[in-house]
Amino acid sequence: MRVALLNPPWRFEHSIYFGCREPHLPLELACAKVRLEQHGHRTLTLDGHLNRTEAAELATQALEFRPDMIVVSTAPSYLFWRCAPPELTVPGELIRLLDGPAMTVAIGPHGSSTPRTALRKLGVDVVLQGEPDESIAELADRGAADRVPGAAWHDGATVRVNGGPQAASFVDLPALSWPDSWIARHRHHHHRFDSAPDAPGAEVEASRGCPYACSFCAKVDFRDSYRRRELDALLREIDGLIAQGVGYIYFIDEIFLPQRPLLEALRDRPVQFGVQTRVDLWKPEMLDLLGAAGCVSVEAGVESLTPEGREALDKKCRLSTEELTARLVHARRSIPFVQANLIKSAGDDAAMIAEWRSGLQQQGVWANDPVPLFPYPSSPDYRRLWGEPDDDAWERAHAHYLAQFDRFSEIQEARPLPLPELEASL
Repeated sequence: MRVALLNPPWRFEHSIYFGCREPHLPLELACAKVRLEQHGHRTLTLDGHLNRTEAAELATQALEFRPDMIVVSTAPSYLFWRCAPPELTVPGELIRLLDGPAMTVAIGPHGSSTPRTALRKLGVDVVLQGEPDESIAELADRGAADRVPGAAWHDGATVRVNGGPQAASFVDLPALSWPDSWIARHRHHHHRFDSAPDAPGAEVEASRGCPYACSFCAKVDFRDSYRRRELDALLREIDGLIAQGVGYIYFIDEIFLPQRPLLEALRDRPVQFGVQTRVDLWKPEMLDLLGAAGCVSVEAGVESLTPEGREALDKKCRLSTEELTARLVHARRSIPFVQANLIKSAGDDAAMIAEWRSGLQQQGVWANDPVPLFPYPSSPDYRRLWGEPDDDAWERAHAHYLAQFDRFSEIQEARPLPLPELEASL
C-alpha cells in the first residue's frame, strides 16, 4: 500500500494552545514510517509546518503520490500531544482538500480521547486511538479498520470503535532518520535560552509515557505507560543527527528520568540537549552528570509551593519545598538554564510565590508565573470535574477554561476565542 503521512501547516491565532509555535520534527509520523516500511509499504512524509507549505499545495503533493491511505495528525508533533490545540480547524481544512479514493486517517490526542467527535468534525474514514506507530501499519496491512485495535470508523450510520487507545511497543523502535533538507531548515532549539551555536536542532525520544499520574497531565489516552527505548538504536539516531550537523537535541520524553548509561554516552558526543523532568527524582551527583553530559536546559515540574498543593495534584513528591529549591539551585551550577514550572490554582498565596520566584531568580533559576491549566479530556482533572469524555468534552473544557481565568498563558498573544468560533469552518 502507498501511504502519505502529513503534518499540517499549523497556525494558532486565538487558540489557548500552550505549546511552542515553532516547527518541530513530526516524530509520530517518523515512527509510523519506520513500521510501515518494515511491513513493505511505500511512504511519503510531508510536513507543512516545517517546510512552510500551504494546505492546498500540501494536498496537491500528497495526491500526486497516488496514495491508498493518507494519515493526518491533529497535534504538532508527539511533543505536544499532551497540550494540543483543542480546535481541529487546521487538520480539518487540510483533510477537506484531500478529495479522492484514498482512505483518510486521523491520529492524535483528539481521536484518542473522543474518537466519535474526531470522526464527526474531521470527516475522515478512520480515527486511530493512542500511539499509532504500529496501528497505521496494521491498518495498511488489512486495508480496513474493523480488525485494527483502537480504530474508530463509520459502519453506515453507526460509529464503530474497536477497543480503546493502544500503546506501541516502542522499546525496539529503530533509529529514525530525516532528510538533510529538513534538518538544515530546522534551526529551532526547543526550550533553549542560553547562547546557542549556529547549528540545526532536532527532537529525539528516549522514553515514552510516565510512571506518575499527576491530575493535570493529559496522557491517560495516549503515551501513558512508561517505556525506555533500547540504547543502541537511540545512540545511532543521535549519531546520525550529529553527522547531519545537529548541535542541539531536545528529548521530548514526558519525564526524562536519570539514565546513567545514556548520560555517559552523551558526555562523549559533540551535542548539547534539553529535557523536561522532575527535579525531586535526581540526586545531586546525577544532576552533575546531567550537566557534564551536555544538558543546557531543564524544565522541572514543581507545580505548587505547598505540600497540600502538590498532594492535590497527585504529584507524589517526597521532597519539601526547601529541598526542591536546593535541587534546582544545585542543577543550575552546571546547567545554563533551569526552569521551575508552577501551575495556577485556587488558594495560591501570590506574595509567597512572588518571593520564592524572586529568590530563585537571584540564584540564576527561572520560575514561571503560575500558568492556568486547560482540563484536557485526557486528564484526570477532566474526569474529576465531569466524568468520562463525551461528544461535547472539548467544548465543555474550553468554555470552563475561558470562564475561569482573566489572564492566560504568556505565549497567548490575544484572548482565545470560544471553540465553536475557532471551528466554524469545519
